[in-house]
Amino acid sequence: MAKATKKQALGRGLSALLKDPSNDIQSVQDKDADKVIGNIVELDIASIEVNPFQPRTNFSEESLQELASSIRELGIIQPITVRKIEFNKYQLVSGERRYRASKLVGLQTIPAYIRIANDQESLEMALVENIQRQDLDPIEIALSYQRLIDEINLTQEQMSERVGKKRSTIANYLRLLKLDPIIQTGMRDGFISMGHGRALISVEDQSEQLDIYENILSEKLSVRETEELIRQHNNPDAESVQSSSKLSDSEDIPKHVKKGIKEFSEYFGHKIDVKVSKNGKGKIIIPFHSEEDFNRIKKLVQRAK
Repeated sequence: MAKATKKQALGRGLSALLKDPSNDIQSVQDKDADKVIGNIVELDIASIEVNPFQPRTNFSEESLQELASSIRELGIIQPITVRKIEFNKYQLVSGERRYRASKLVGLQTIPAYIRIANDQESLEMALVENIQRQDLDPIEIALSYQRLIDEINLTQEQMSERVGKKRSTIANYLRLLKLDPIIQTGMRDGFISMGHGRALISVEDQSEQLDIYENILSEKLSVRETEELIRQHNNPDAESVQSSSKLSDSEDIPKHVKKGIKEFSEYFGHKIDVKVSKNGKGKIIIPFHSEEDFNRIKKLVQRAK
C-alpha cells in the first residue's frame, strides 16, 4: 500500500511540474524531460483531447458503464498513453475506453504515460495498439491495416513485423474491405463471422454478394454451408459434370435435368446428385450434414408446396 501511495504522490508532483510554464517540455532533450517521459503522471482529464487518429469507432455504452463501475471501485489499473501537443494540453494515443469511463465516473485526473510524438508516430502507435486488442471486430482491424498502408506507407511485410502477425493473416483481413458495405456492417454487428466474409469475397459482383448474404441470414447457414453455396454459384457447370459421373445407366444428362440441377442446388444450398436411367426415369438426392441442416431443407420443401 505504501508503494502505491508513493507512486501516486510522485505522479501528482510531476503533474505540478508540467503545469509550470518554465518547464514546458517539448522534446526529450528539454530540462526535466527524463523525469516525465516514461513515468506515470496524474493529468487533469480536462487537459486531454481525443485522438483524431483513433481507428476504433464503436464504443459499447454497456461496456463503458461496466468499466466505469470497475474504475469507481478499483481505480485506473492501467494508465492511458498521451502525447503532448502544447503547454498543458495532451492528446490520447491509447486508452480511450478508460478515458471515457473515467469521465463517466466524474474523475478529475487520470494516470497517464506521456510520449513525445509527431502526428505520424501518434497515428502508427494508435493503430498498432488497437490492432492488438482482443475486442475489435474484423472490419475495424482491416480498416486499421488499410490506414497503416495509406497514411504511414507501410508494406504488408512491415506491418507483419510491427504487429506480430503473418502476412497472410493481414492479407485476409484487408480482403474483407472488398465486401459490400452492408455486409461489412453485418460483420461488425455480429450477424456473420469472418469465415462467412472470407467466403463471400470470391463473389466479385456486390449485388450477388448481397443476395447470398441475405440467404445466409434467412437460412442461418454455417460457414461450411456458405462455402458450398458459393462454390456452386461460382462454378455451376462443375455441378453438372460431378452429377453426370454418378449416372447409373446413361452417358449424358438430359438438358432439362441439367438446368434443374443448378436450380435445385441454389435453392437447397447443397450439391444435388441426380441419377438418370435410359428410359428417362431417375432420382434426385439431396444430402444433409446434420439434424439442423435436415430441418432447414425440410422447411424449404414445405415452403415450396
